[in-house]
Amino acid sequence: MVFLKKLVNILVPVIVFTVSVACEQKSVSADVLIVNANIWTGNENQAKAESMAILGDSIIAIGTSTSLEGYKSKTTQVLDMKGKFITPGFIDCHVHLLMGGNALLSVELRDADSQDEFVKRIAEHSKSLPSGAWILEGNWDHTLWGGTLPNKEWIDEFTTDNPVALYRLDGHMILANTAALKIAGINKDTPNVEGGEFVKDDKGNLTGILKGHAMTPVLEKIPMPTESEKIKSIKAAQTYLLSNGVTSVHDVDSLGTYTSAKNLKDNGELSVRIYSVDPLNNWYKRTNTDRESDKWLKVGGLKGFVDGSLGSHTAAFREPYTDKPEDSGYFINDEEDLYKWILKADEEGQQVMVHGIGDKAIHSVLNIYERIIEKNGKKDRRLRIEHAQHLAPDDISRFAELGVIVSVQPYHAIDDGRWAEELIGSERIKTTYAFKSLLDAQAKIVFGSDWPVAPATPLDGIYAAVTRRTLNDKNPEGWVPEQKITVEQALTAYTKNAAYASFEDDIKGTLEIGKLADFVVFDEDITKADPITIRDIKILATYVSGKKVFDSNGHDVQL
Repeated sequence: MVFLKKLVNILVPVIVFTVSVACEQKSVSADVLIVNANIWTGNENQAKAESMAILGDSIIAIGTSTSLEGYKSKTTQVLDMKGKFITPGFIDCHVHLLMGGNALLSVELRDADSQDEFVKRIAEHSKSLPSGAWILEGNWDHTLWGGTLPNKEWIDEFTTDNPVALYRLDGHMILANTAALKIAGINKDTPNVEGGEFVKDDKGNLTGILKGHAMTPVLEKIPMPTESEKIKSIKAAQTYLLSNGVTSVHDVDSLGTYTSAKNLKDNGELSVRIYSVDPLNNWYKRTNTDRESDKWLKVGGLKGFVDGSLGSHTAAFREPYTDKPEDSGYFINDEEDLYKWILKADEEGQQVMVHGIGDKAIHSVLNIYERIIEKNGKKDRRLRIEHAQHLAPDDISRFAELGVIVSVQPYHAIDDGRWAEELIGSERIKTTYAFKSLLDAQAKIVFGSDWPVAPATPLDGIYAAVTRRTLNDKNPEGWVPEQKITVEQALTAYTKNAAYASFEDDIKGTLEIGKLADFVVFDEDITKADPITIRDIKILATYVSGKKVFDSNGHDVQL
């Protein structure tokens, strides 16, 4: 009898709960019901599903098509996916949103593969501009034409009326023409600055190449974009991002994106979610400290720098560059200054992320983070190192030990892999873009693009991480192939882990009950495709808040 009473006490609440759930399911109808889909949820407790019920902007049920029939009513929009593959919306953890939008509207130099093509594009673009307008972005890659850095003499005759400041694709050097140098007050007698270089030729004349902090005098003279120009750039950027399945970005902002993005949001025109990241060194000076955060626009991290980039020889290494034995790179910011900035930010509860590329720089950031933890105690900081490209083997385990997120851009691996060994040698590349080693050491990896430094195309990023086939196709089995990871690991880095990296894993990053209905529809299952074909898989549609915001067929979307 005692046993029966206990059994009744157990079963009755379960029965009541089951009945109430069933009743609730019948009384609640979905706005949108996805059926007959092949859904990769990102949720390890329910990895696959066929159907999603969406109410408002969120998922209210997920399971089989049969089990969710009760959510359908006369007003429900039923979308039969006919077996198409679905993932959570991609979250790009490192973009420069306004710069990316500006790049779409400016001259495109990333694939210019000769001096003639480089000059031709700039000359053509200058014809479309009024006198005095700056020519910006560009994102050129001198390795495509043999490694000779461009010279202002190449373009001066075509740009006499337009100052030029065109970035190398890594963002750590620019080509400035004579007009821009004159505006900035730079001449051949201008001394180099700490953490930068005004590059000169054999005769002591300026070439127009400015590295590191030497870029600052020119960049400071570029007029800030107007509000209408910012709006135009953000709209161009979000159209591009959505077409590539990117529904959220972590915007490393130095141009003042927030106000413009908020205006778009208030007008119902923002369709990509933004985690806004400010510069670390002067964040406390910002005037709009009352900035609000919500599901669309969140104010968050602070980003600092230690060193520059590999391609410009400004990344800081313990040992000299293989191709330049007298050079080992340098720190852009003093270590103690960086420590003070991070300490203050951490005391104020700010999330910190620091750019580190060379092994010396990464080691320095890890040391600073360790000091901060010891000083301020343990808490949920979610500290990040951005790029973390060239690791010292003894630092790999420290990421997990210190709880530091590794924020990497896999496309860089198949890009830099064409020439990186020439710069740092065969031994150091073994722990370059060491995704597998980091995962094996239990580090949390998140993916991004660094757009416009690299394209914001997650399928290219997944392809890069899984195949490591360099862009020149000279490494068919993969560059440093032992660092390949799986498709599922790459998807997780672009979704679940990426949401964690901005303290938003409670609302997005996986497709499960209570999360935002941000997802992407593909014409093929990425997890089952031949890895070599991943970058060719087609994105059919992108949904944000359960609404279609991109359609590959050009059908009307709900922007």
